[in-house]
Amino acid sequence: MDHRWGFLIGFLGAVGLLGSGHSGQQPPETAAQRCFCQVSGYLDDCTCDVETIDKFNNYRLFPRLQKLLESDYFRYYKVNLKRPCPFWNEISQCGRRDCAVKLCQSDEVPDGIKSASYKYSEEANNLIEECEQAERLGAVDESLSEETQKAVLQWTKHDDSSDNFCEADDIQSPDAEYVDLLLNPERYTGYKGPDAWKIWNVIYEENCFKPQTIKRPLNPLASGHVLEAGKSMIKVPADLFHENTFYSWLEGLCVEKRAFYRLISGLHASINVHLSARYLLQDTWLEKKWGHNITEFQQRFDGILTEGEGPRRLKNLYFLYLIELRALSKVVPFFERQDFQLFTGNKVQDAENKMLLLEILHEIKSFPLHFDENSFFAGDKKEANKLKEDFRLHFRNISRIMDCVGCLKCRLWGKLQTQGLGTALKILFSEKLIANMPESGPSYEFHLTRQEIVSLFNAFGRISTSVKELENFRNLLQNIH
Repeated sequence: MDHRWGFLIGFLGAVGLLGSGHSGQQPPETAAQRCFCQVSGYLDDCTCDVETIDKFNNYRLFPRLQKLLESDYFRYYKVNLKRPCPFWNEISQCGRRDCAVKLCQSDEVPDGIKSASYKYSEEANNLIEECEQAERLGAVDESLSEETQKAVLQWTKHDDSSDNFCEADDIQSPDAEYVDLLLNPERYTGYKGPDAWKIWNVIYEENCFKPQTIKRPLNPLASGHVLEAGKSMIKVPADLFHENTFYSWLEGLCVEKRAFYRLISGLHASINVHLSARYLLQDTWLEKKWGHNITEFQQRFDGILTEGEGPRRLKNLYFLYLIELRALSKVVPFFERQDFQLFTGNKVQDAENKMLLLEILHEIKSFPLHFDENSFFAGDKKEANKLKEDFRLHFRNISRIMDCVGCLKCRLWGKLQTQGLGTALKILFSEKLIANMPESGPSYEFHLTRQEIVSLFNAFGRISTSVKELENFRNLLQNIH
């Protein structure tokens, strides 16, 4: 009896080995595993895990958020794409047609948005519209009530205050024009090479609290690093990347400076996900076909092709998601105020959009594992204030670098997403001001312009889309080795 059982067990074991490969070898690692095996579990400096974010975003938040962003209030964004680069004179303008931006004609933008380009309630719009021209000349119309004059001055003062993390466009400039974001989707434009590398190199090397002697991994502008030749990547020995030195240095930073780098890396990763997900796959005289480019995604995020750097980038994307999610949960009282409107001039649509907005915000507020920002700037008060100011100035500088991007479509989305992240940071550092807002009437201490609101939600919409696209890429890479 024992002998027969032993034979049967041995036979089943042999069958199992044959079914799993020759000589007991494990099946080769899939492309999905190389990109995502490290992108799971808890995130650094957070109490949240990747799986919880995926489930919450992809099935509870993403569909409703996309519907909101398709509404008139959120689809039209006013931007100045003609501002000169403040850091260097020569910019190689992208001549590709996919880099062009389709601007709105005057009659395409709802009148309510045009007349209320940066205020947020119908009553305020009606009053302030009368005095905007005088305000631009440095005066306030004395025919307005004393309370309204005060509100105008306070709004102007706050718009220029040191609480802002971005250098926003002057939307009253004749060079500022409306863009329909739905007609100018963020996707692959062909803008790459030294000009594109230069933008990111300046951001990372000069604005991420990093000494010049410490080079980030896979920096294409650093001597001996990865360079692109046509569509192939020239690889160099891994010991030239100094990856261990970089991350040992990064982990030794205070949590605020480490978070700053991770936010920028997360934003960069998100943009690369968009470009890989909406890639020009076919361009003929009959049609253009856009879709998922698996090879492009692997070159940016595969653990082997990127010397282990790709999965780190994806984890930083999730970190960015948590930061922007937390900001939206904090700013709920601002949007709950009775006199706040998503004003376009269409009362029925405006009311429906506000209801949808509040549904989304309350869903966000219910998220169980929000990022705890209380660890930020929590040390010595004087040192904390100095660090916060450095944090703000570094990010403000990055927002200015967006005017140096040669591809106009890339510049548009770069400006919008940095303004959106800057608005999220402004919210996180204004918790007491938000708590002290009056239930009605002007909020002098804290307010958001229409530009900030549109960029805040569209920027988060881009991050949300990236998280959703990661699920698509996981499935596409599952059977690729």
